Amino acid sequence: MIPNLAVTVAGIQMRNPVMVASGTFGYGQEYADFVDINRLGAIVVKGITREPWKGNATPRIYETPSGMLNAIGLQNVGVRAFLSEKLPYLRQFDVPVIVNICGKTTQEYIDVVTMLEGSQGIAAVEVNISCPNIECGGMSFGTDPDLAHDLIQAVRQVTDLPLLVKLSPNVTDVRQIARAVENAGADGISAINTLLGMAVDIDKRRPVLANVTGGLSGPAIKPVALRVVYQVAQVVNIPIIGMGGIMSGRDAFEFLLAGASAVAVGTANFVRPDASLCVIDELRQLLQQQQVQDLHEVIGGLNLPEGKRLCDI
Repeated sequence: MIPNLAVTVAGIQMRNPVMVASGTFGYGQEYADFVDINRLGAIVVKGITREPWKGNATPRIYETPSGMLNAIGLQNVGVRAFLSEKLPYLRQFDVPVIVNICGKTTQEYIDVVTMLEGSQGIAAVEVNISCPNIECGGMSFGTDPDLAHDLIQAVRQVTDLPLLVKLSPNVTDVRQIARAVENAGADGISAINTLLGMAVDIDKRRPVLANVTGGLSGPAIKPVALRVVYQVAQVVNIPIIGMGGIMSGRDAFEFLLAGASAVAVGTANFVRPDASLCVIDELRQLLQQQQVQDLHEVIGGLNLPEGKRLCDI
């Protein structure tokens, strides 16, 4: 028996639930020699802004126990160059392309979406309101329910593309943000972005990263990501794409049980370029071993210990 892995998330039809996370797969072409892109559920390209951004000063990546810190600062070519130079390459593949967008102001987000609207080959937009590595905008939208609501509402008014909103874990109660963006018109949620962290060089007595702080990703944050996905799944009616430390099919299975309808592989791509394909293969094997005929039988299937309630989580 070959289990059915196909899912539809926020109107995006995917052959399997495994996509690659923004910022970890470039614009797709960088990985094409190592990954059969047509096997992916979807590609999420690195964050795109209205104008090109050069990103933060170096050093801006540092390996940590079970993870990594990054303070890239959303370096990218800008929306015009993306449309003219990067998107045409991606159109040759039979895989949904999701464009992650960023900005420092509401108007910048609106401008990027307006330029993307109507472009052939874009399946959805992922609105990044949670990047901890830029001086303004970014995470400030993702930590205030009112700001998050107003931003997504403004973006919703200028596009018919499905809107996914990428949430930050760097908040007291992520459920408030999730409900706010759902009420504003979001079609789905991506959870989570990186945790804010730092590293110190004791010999130089200074921060390792030039930006001082950066985003922590990798297996170290998986327990936090799972908790967020589970909590958010209890309070929204839109699908969730789970991410944060997924290195294997077993990791992906955990996120699906917690309530995610799809998953994104991020930091693992730096360790092994074909990590996403390994996750797909391992997930299929796990479903076969458990005699699951359809992936939907797993989604949200987590059993709480007897007597436990949502408020205990």
